[in-house]
This record gives sequence, structure tokens and C-alpha cells, in this order.
Amino acid sequence: MQVAPPPGAESGNRLPRAAAKAQKQQEAQARKEILAPVSGMLTVASLLVALASICTVVPFLLIVQACRELLESPVDTDRVWWLFGAAVVVLVVRALLQAVALTWSHAVDAGYQLTLRRALADKLTRVPLGWFGERSSGEVKTYLRDDVEALHYLVAHARLEFVGALVVPLVTLGYLFTVDWRLTLVLLIPLIAYFFLFGKIMDRDGRDRLAVYTRWERRTAEATIEFVDGIQVVRAFGQAGKAHTEFQAAVDGQVQAAHRMKMPIIRVQSASDIVVMPVFVMLIVIVGGLGFVGLGWVDPLDLLPFLLVGLGIGSSLLGLGYGSQALRAGAAAAQRLHELQRTPELEIVASTTAAGGPDGVVRFEGVEFAYRSGHDVLRGIDLELTPGTITALVGPSGSGKSTLAKLLPRFYDVGAGRITIDGRDIREFSSEELYRTVGFVFQDVRLIRGSIRENLLIARPDADDAAIERASRAAQIHDRITALPRGYDSEIGVDATLSGGEAQRLSIARALLADTPVLVLDEATAFADPESEAAVQDALAALVANRTVLVIAHRLHTITGVDRILVLENGTLVEQGTHAELHAAGGLYQRLWEINEAALGTLALVEETR
Repeated sequence: MQVAPPPGAESGNRLPRAAAKAQKQQEAQARKEILAPVSGMLTVASLLVALASICTVVPFLLIVQACRELLESPVDTDRVWWLFGAAVVVLVVRALLQAVALTWSHAVDAGYQLTLRRALADKLTRVPLGWFGERSSGEVKTYLRDDVEALHYLVAHARLEFVGALVVPLVTLGYLFTVDWRLTLVLLIPLIAYFFLFGKIMDRDGRDRLAVYTRWERRTAEATIEFVDGIQVVRAFGQAGKAHTEFQAAVDGQVQAAHRMKMPIIRVQSASDIVVMPVFVMLIVIVGGLGFVGLGWVDPLDLLPFLLVGLGIGSSLLGLGYGSQALRAGAAAAQRLHELQRTPELEIVASTTAAGGPDGVVRFEGVEFAYRSGHDVLRGIDLELTPGTITALVGPSGSGKSTLAKLLPRFYDVGAGRITIDGRDIREFSSEELYRTVGFVFQDVRLIRGSIRENLLIARPDADDAAIERASRAAQIHDRITALPRGYDSEIGVDATLSGGEAQRLSIARALLADTPVLVLDEATAFADPESEAAVQDALAALVANRTVLVIAHRLHTITGVDRILVLENGTLVEQGTHAELHAAGGLYQRLWEINEAALGTLALVEETR
């Protein structure tokens, strides 16, 4: 069985050269901006590495001079020992400088990762809640953990290795140029070949293959979460094999993408390693040097510094090749984190209306909304919700019910028109103020890792035990909680495994505990069993006093007693009234009611045959 590849997983469609160049510039700018906070501190480490790199070459120069002294007659042994001793001292200094530079860069990296994670977490508190609905938990986890960790090479290693790979060859070639410029040009041959091959590793195709692999990696993370979370359901219906196959297909896709990404790198890396290996460089120097000696251009003794000093050039370059994959992964992570940092936040506009008491009068005035330009989901919505009333939203699938409800707590901002609470545009509310005014419970229940009490106290940290119990009783979850070994202190997932209906009722209790004047419920009793459904409805009705309640209804029999029903079709409000009025009108609501009744009849027939 094949799992659908993630979007953009096929690399056959390459960007035009101009677009690819622009994309490369954007990536470079993203890296620059992401690393800007640590750029100055890394300059210190870079200077230390530059000094260490010079100290890497100096011992070879001293040894060359010592060898020259040994070939002189008579031999000045004191000077030879002094040269060897100086070489040892310089090597010790080089080791100390390198250690300090690496310690400093890693300390900078550790602090930066902490700061960046805090900044990203703070950023996520300011993006629209709808942003999370468009992404899996695995994708959000990738931002905060994997992408931040991928920056480690860029911060702690990349600049230092680049400085070392630049300084060592420059100092070496500068010295050798003073010995013999012609033989120095010969030594450039393996260096030019290496940088040509290194460019092949870092080319467009390599970046494209890395992007494909990264998308498959995310798909595998999502498939893993789906497989683990849904294993009980799929096994209960005999579909464990299918679930495992889909998970395995995602893993296989990642493995194949890894193979396509790494094999070209391995081939080119092997070739690039060969051209800067000491043996290969020595061969080039000997062949070129013997030719120059035969022509009388070079003194045989002048080959000595090329054989001793020139062989060290390659080792300084190997780090670039071996770090190329980490470099590209870090660059890609920087690009993604840069995009996250530029994600539009909820804008708080200047208030033009004096803040009054939280009465809970909600108005939608000419509201329009589209997820994508030109694809309107809601058009011309005008309605008013008043305190002490329950208003239900109904309509066919895709009519815009959930979207309309999510505009009220600002999961998204309206494209046109405005939404007000007590005459004040909701865009004037801070996030904290808005969520103290509007509570919501949706079908996709989110509970944090922790105790049941901690999950409830998210809504109101200062709530006492009596308030917690009242909200839990109203949501018909108190008895289930007290039956647990540790009651309200039971850890979710450790002491208690809640069913879908129980988790839904716990989220209802959390919303009731918040005691917001406005409450949005998305099929609040969707997972309630028949015995508790009526009780939940009665509890909600009792708690509606001085509260504005908007309910998204999928099962019409649950909202026959509400104050008003709004009927949506294709993003437009087509009917409104009570159940009796709409049922008698014979419009869309009547047709939806007949479908609902037929479905209930089928369920009743199934129950009778058991």
C-alpha cells in the first residue's frame, strides 16, 4: 500500500534559474537574520580559531627550518632544539586557542537555543489559533525541537570550520609562494579540484533532495503519532495491518528520500577526499617538483617545505565536506524558523470604543472570510447574539458553521466587516482579555499532560475546589473523576485514560469554570452517551443566564429547545428562527431535519435488532 507523498516531495519540477537564485538569496538572508543575535559573539570565537589556524601552520615552518639546519654543516644543535621546542610550544598554544574557541561557540549555542526556544514559544502565543489547526502537532514539535537543534552546526561549528579552512590554506600558500611560486601553482591543482567537488555537494540538486527528505521526515513523524494514537481503534476494527502498512510506507518513503539525498553526496565526498589526501598531494608535489628540478627551476631542497607544509592543507578542508550535510540541514532549518518568525500575529488595533462591562452582546456586521483569496467561505454575515440566549448554527457540511464560530475567539480575522462584543471590535482586545471574554469547546479536544485539576485550572488558576466541583458536576464528569484512584489529582494518561466523551465533558467543565460571558460550543454533546446527553443539555441551559452561547450543531435533535437557530448554506445566512418556525417553513432546515430523523430512525432500528 502506498502512502501519499508529502506536498512537494517530487523534485522533478525544478525552479527556473532566476527563481532558484532568488530563493538562494532568501535562504542566505534568512540565515543572516536568524543568526544575527549571536553573530557578534561568534566573531570572538572566529578570531580565536584564526589565531589557532596560524598556529597550526607555524610548527611546520619551524620544522622545515630545523630540517634545513640539520642539512647544514656544521649543525647548530642548540638552534635545532630551540626550533623543535618552539614548535611544541606553538602546538600547545594552538590546542588551547582551539579549545577556548570551541567552548565559547558551544556556550553561545546553548544560550542561543534556550533564548530562541523561548522566543518561538512566545511567538506561538501571538499567532492566530487557526494557525495550529492547519498544522499537525508533529510539525509544531519540529519547529521547537528539531529545527532549533539543527542550528547547532551553524552556530557552534560552521563559521569556525570555514575560518580554519580559509586561514590555513592562505597562510600556507603565502609562505610557499615565497619559496617558489611555480610549485605553489602546482599545489593549487588539488585545491581547485576539491572546491569544484565541494560545490557539487552544495548545488541546487542537493538542496532539493534535502528539502524532499525533510518533508518525508515530517510525514514520518506525523504517521508515527497517528499510528500510536489510533492503534486501539484500528485494532478493534481489524485494521491494524492497514495502519501499520501506512506507517511503514511513510518510513519507506523517508528511507528512499535519504538514499537519494546521501548517495550523490557519498560519491562526490569520496572523490573530494581523495584529491586532498596527503598521499595524493604528495604525489602532485613530487611529480611537479621533479619536473621543475629537471628543468633547473627549483632547488631540490626547496621541495622540503612543500612536502611538509603543503600536505597539511587538505586536513583543514576535510571538515567542510563532512559538515556539508549538517550545514544544509541547518540552513533549511533557519529558513523554516525565519518563516515562522515572520508569521503574521494577531493584530491589536487601537481602541476607538470605551471598554464597558462584560455584558456579552455579540454582533457580526457584514462579515466576510476566505482561507484563500477568491474562495469566500462566509459572505455578508449580519447577526446579533444577546446574553441569556442560546443560538445554534446549522447547515450542510462545508457551509461555514465552524469557520463562523472560530472567528469569534479570533482563530482567524475577518476579511471584511467586523465582530464586536458590547460594541467593541474584538481586534481591540488583547489575547488575554479576549479569552477572558470568550470561552470555547470544540470537537478536537486538547488536554495537557498533567492532572485533571491542572487541566481545569488552565481556565481559572485561582478557582477553589468548590468551583471546580460545580463546573465538573454541570458537565457530568464529576462522578467519573471521583471514581479515579486520586480523584482530581489523577494524572491523565497515567492514572486515568479518558474516553472521547469524557475528554469532551472535561473540556466543557474547563470552559464553564472560566465563566466567560460568551461561550462557543462545537457540538458540545457529540461524544456524550445517551444517558448523560440530556443532563449536559440541562446543565448548559441552567448556566446560560446572563451568558451568550453559540452552538455549532450537527445533530439537530440536540438544539430543538434553543432560542434561535441560524441556517447557513454556502457561507450565507439563509434562514433563522426557532425550531418550530423553521420546521414549518419547509426550507433548508426542514430538509436537514428530515435527514436527521432518518439517521436517528436507522440507529433506533439497529438498537432494536441487538
